[in-house]
Amino acid sequence: MDEKDENLTEEKRPENGQSDRDSSDDQYERICYSCRRTESKAGPMINMPGGICLCHDCMQKAFDTVLKNGFDISKIQNMPFVNLNLSDISRLNVPQMEIPQKQRIKKKTPKEQPAFDIRDIPAPHRIKASLDQYVIGQEQAKKVISVAVYNHYKRVFAEQSRQAAADTAQDDVVIEKSNILMIGPTGSGKTYLVKTLARLLDVPLAIADATSLTEAGYIGDDIESVISKLLAAADNDVERAEHGIVFIDEIDKIAKKKDMNSRDVSGESVQQELLKLLEGSRVEVPVGTNQKNALSPMATVNTDQILFICGGAFPDLERIVKERLNKSSSIGYRAELRDRYDDDPDILSHTTNADLRAFGMIPEFLGRLPILVTLQKLTEPMLVKILKEPKNAILKQYTKLLALDEVNLLFEDDALEWIAAEAIKRETGARALRAIMEEFMLDIMFEVPKDPGIGTVVITRSYLEKSGGPRIEMRG
Repeated sequence: MDEKDENLTEEKRPENGQSDRDSSDDQYERICYSCRRTESKAGPMINMPGGICLCHDCMQKAFDTVLKNGFDISKIQNMPFVNLNLSDISRLNVPQMEIPQKQRIKKKTPKEQPAFDIRDIPAPHRIKASLDQYVIGQEQAKKVISVAVYNHYKRVFAEQSRQAAADTAQDDVVIEKSNILMIGPTGSGKTYLVKTLARLLDVPLAIADATSLTEAGYIGDDIESVISKLLAAADNDVERAEHGIVFIDEIDKIAKKKDMNSRDVSGESVQQELLKLLEGSRVEVPVGTNQKNALSPMATVNTDQILFICGGAFPDLERIVKERLNKSSSIGYRAELRDRYDDDPDILSHTTNADLRAFGMIPEFLGRLPILVTLQKLTEPMLVKILKEPKNAILKQYTKLLALDEVNLLFEDDALEWIAAEAIKRETGARALRAIMEEFMLDIMFEVPKDPGIGTVVITRSYLEKSGGPRIEMRG
């Protein structure tokens, strides 16, 4: 760079502190080498030797770390500047360098967000109708989630209306959230229900796992990592994240451990830490990463308007419910039989907070999850419907795979009933259906492409019982 370029006046220097790059580079923005934020989010960048760019925040943290260790930065020769707390980098006469292409991304043109209209809020019956296309059964759970999401949309609308009319007098009614606790046996569709909801909604939704959560200071993810995932789902937009939905799976894994003399850092302590998130508080979370360190930029997220949905299988909860219900059994004409609830497929519908407390959940945690919804155990007719009725049913997936080889795949009704009965024996819910299908479709998927004359394959019950084979129909 010649002397003429170095002696640019402040009037000729760009307002945002960037160098005079050619017109082809104007459509790109630089990325901070440390926090990976772009110019549009982190502000003007500082060019370092080697084509590395750093934002003001990361550079200031680096200098603060050096100064805290007693290092005299004034002794460094040829140091262009020391104080980075400047509002305008354009006053610094620092030579600009060529930025490598790998540290530049296309500048996003700002899009005008349409105004949120209450008429655009999907009604509960519309949300449930969308879920019905993918989830079989569980009518009560779908109804509860549909109403909760509908109220969540209205809460977002009320918050935006309040902010837009901040100067006008507002009433004292504040819509609060109602967090949900989902209980159901494994394979009943808890996680699948929320994942399907994530594809249908237009609000940020994050799915976290409670098994990796521990108390702050111990190995594992801390509680704030749940909000970090929501912030990432909202493209690091704090305002959108504050109106999002969080689903915490395997919530039963943080129950109090019984007969423990040591500190329960992955059980009751996690429940205590989750209280502030469920109730509503301001949480500092790192932006762009789950790791907290000196160079990670932090953002403050308010969880008051975030809807939390917790789900878990709660194994052995059925035994606790049965013991409570059988306490009234005695001898006499009006006595209830002790084995009355042994064959009840919907035993979890009798669950109360007392049963959950006996399982290991603390009262403060249950008090912040006022809506309790239980999922039914899948029956044989429900499993048959799961095989063939949803939009992405397992049978439709295998039919499409063989259709790519120009082969039709058909299933007899007796074969579907046998698959459903076998899935119930395995006691893993709907997950057993894919395991059975993978087992019996392996040979067919291997042999069919060998013969181009095969036109139709019919799966029979005798083939599944290993007493015969599938019915093959040739072309023509």
